[in-house]
Amino acid sequence: MTVGLFIPCYVNMFYPEAAIATLSLLEKLGVKVAYPLQQTCCGQPLANSGFEKLTAGCDELFIKNFSSFDYIVCPSGSCALHIKDHLHSEKNKTLASEIKTKVFELVEFITDVLKVEKLYARFPHKVGLHQSCHGLRGLYLAQMSELQAPQFSKPEYLLNMVEGLELIPLERKDECCGFGGTFCVTEEAVSVKMGKDRVADHIKNDAEYITSADLSCLMHMEGILKRNKSDVRVIHIAEILNAQ
Repeated sequence: MTVGLFIPCYVNMFYPEAAIATLSLLEKLGVKVAYPLQQTCCGQPLANSGFEKLTAGCDELFIKNFSSFDYIVCPSGSCALHIKDHLHSEKNKTLASEIKTKVFELVEFITDVLKVEKLYARFPHKVGLHQSCHGLRGLYLAQMSELQAPQFSKPEYLLNMVEGLELIPLERKDECCGFGGTFCVTEEAVSVKMGKDRVADHIKNDAEYITSADLSCLMHMEGILKRNKSDVRVIHIAEILNAQ
């Protein structure tokens, strides 16, 4: 099994420690990982703004970078979902369709492909789990609270394996943080208010850290936390699962 590590541009720019933790974690789990050096933005910001037709260059480069791998793993739910749903190519339609089936967000890869039942990690802190909208309603990493259906959560499943970690309860555990990619630019006031509400739920329940499989959400909430001089920190789930 060979895995191509897909690191979104904003992770590479602002949270390289999460990318490094992802690589280290996969290697600890016995996965052979390669990182294509020519990868760039997947094109999601353009698509979110209604300009998906302009992402052709991003799509062709993604196909060129990742077509040779058995799996493509990404530590970002929103970018993983974008490729799964929207990767397209006029020149390589069949190849694009094939690649879309190989893309996995990190948590889903560990639970659904590797089927890991035990992790050797230690993180002795109170942690609040943020379920991102893309992860929840796009990738189905956890059950949606509005459905009358059996509960499950793949991130919780993995976090419960971490020694010393206390997963705190939240009052509205799958509420949107308000980031929404370009939404936070076009509807700044609404986005900020939603983020403040999301952060307040974690603080009220004594979280020391807020974690998620989506760093874009964490980036949004981190800005709010820092502006309010809060001691609560954000951390990508890969960093927790890789902690010793």
